[in-house]
This record gives sequence, C-alpha cells and structure tokens, in this order.
Amino acid sequence: MADSPLLITLAQWLAGEFDNQLQARERPVWFVHLRMWQRPLAQRIQGKLALFAEQANVLSLDRPYRQRVLTLQETSDGLQGQYWALKEPGRFQGAGANVDLLKQLSHEDLESLPGCVLRVRQEGHRFAAQPPADARCYFQYEGQTRQVVLGFQVSAEQFWSYDKGVDPETGQGLWGALIGPYEYHKCQSFAAELPI
Repeated sequence: MADSPLLITLAQWLAGEFDNQLQARERPVWFVHLRMWQRPLAQRIQGKLALFAEQANVLSLDRPYRQRVLTLQETSDGLQGQYWALKEPGRFQGAGANVDLLKQLSHEDLESLPGCVLRVRQEGHRFAAQPPADARCYFQYEGQTRQVVLGFQVSAEQFWSYDKGVDPETGQGLWGALIGPYEYHKCQSFAAELPI
C-alpha cells in the first residue's frame, strides 16, 4: 500500500537536525542545550518508513545518546508511531550525523518495544503524538528497567518533545520535559533522504 500524503508530510517534518539553543539560553536551569537528529533510514522496517533518532548535549556532540528508531504507519485509527530499541546502541552512536554509519542499520539490529506507541493526529499546522491511555513504555538501560512517558508535536520547522523519564514505581518525573516540552528548531532537513 502506498504511503498517504499525510503520512509523507509527517515523515518529512520529523526528518531533520534540530537544536533548542533559544530555549536553553532563556531557561538554562531547566533546559540543557541539545542537538537532536531524526534521520530517515534508507530501508523500510517491516514495510514502514523509519527514522533513526538520537540527541547530544552541545558541549559533547561526539557522545550522542538516546538512540532509537521510530516507524510510521497508517492504521484504521489514523497515523501511528512505534519506537524500537537498538540491541547494540554503541554500534550506531553518531549515526544521526553520519549517514554512512546509518546505512549499516537493519531490522535485525532492532528490538521491539510494544508499549512505546504513539497515536498521531493533525492539529492545524502541526501533528501531535500521544500514547494510548493504557500504553506503558519500558526499556532496559544499564541493566535496569526504565519508563518513559512519550509525546511530541511537530510542524514544518519545529519539534516539541514531551518525553519524560519516570520512576516506574512512583511515577515521579526523573528527566526530560519536567516543566514543559523541549522546543527544538530545525537547522537542517533530511526529508530528501526518505525512501518515498
């Protein structure tokens, strides 16, 4: 089945290099200055458009973290995003900025994260993504189970991340968008790299 124009627009808006410099300068106590990459994979994952995502503190751009893959699809309920973990994140560290390294990534390098799903809907000149009410996103990091509450909004030139790490037992926020979203501006588009 061909990708719908709506799904293609979502993928194009998500594909890019982003920076939250303005927000970090205005509110340095709450927001670290980050660079984030959401780079299209040349190959589809299970027939779906996919983007490799990672971020880095601008003070240590050579040490990016939070590597993950987001697949996009259209379902009977509308647009949906699904996050995947990398079995060996270190192998692909820096792939957001290094397309040659990213070309080595395949479906076999990914691990399913069943609860890490987002429903995406268009709201005016933005897309908004939220998890279903019953979804719980868990992943393993340094031998421990972690939980993240997912969410984002995206426009043609901006990306707002609501991702927040929480204590799985208490629900208390630990990192991320604790007082509001990280507000990124697109520095460079990678839309032309999408396999559409």
